[in-house]
Amino acid sequence: MEGMADITIVPTGIDGAKLTKLTVWEDERGGFVEAFRASWFADRQRWVQWNISRSSGSVVRGLHFHKSQTDYWIAVTGKLQVALVDLRPKSPTFKVATCLTLDSAEPEGLYIPPGVLHGYRVISEAAIMYLVDVEYTGKDEFGVRWNDPALGLPKSWYEGAEPAVSRRDATAPLLADLKNRP
Repeated sequence: MEGMADITIVPTGIDGAKLTKLTVWEDERGGFVEAFRASWFADRQRWVQWNISRSSGSVVRGLHFHKSQTDYWIAVTGKLQVALVDLRPKSPTFKVATCLTLDSAEPEGLYIPPGVLHGYRVISEAAIMYLVDVEYTGKDEFGVRWNDPALGLPKSWYEGAEPAVSRRDATAPLLADLKNRP
């Protein structure tokens, strides 16, 4: 535990998006996780807002992207299926789509750079804590319909019961109709 910061950074298959495998330090009293250090992400100068989002089961949040905002997510309770799609035309992983799991029982942080479409499907009632490097105004958030097959997400993203989705996310444009591209 001395010095902490015992993490491993793992690529996600999308350029710049990465998972931090966090260490849980446990003893008879419980556990401790060092969830974030700015030094892990030297390309970000500052983090300016911290948010917590709670969701019941069978919910989808997103899919959204930002032109300038970076996100760093951690599941603090529950389990999520996260969808990521690289919408950056100049990226070496342009159009790559993937899903991964964030599970509070196995702490990981997810770093999401600007231009990467992201959202999550709740597997079990969950709360995520996330840091952003731009204060939220709504002007830098753009959506794509969560269930658009043109996204190329793995089949598992589209399966299961019809989730609860916000009106805004349910009426977001399809990828083909997206006007505000990164």
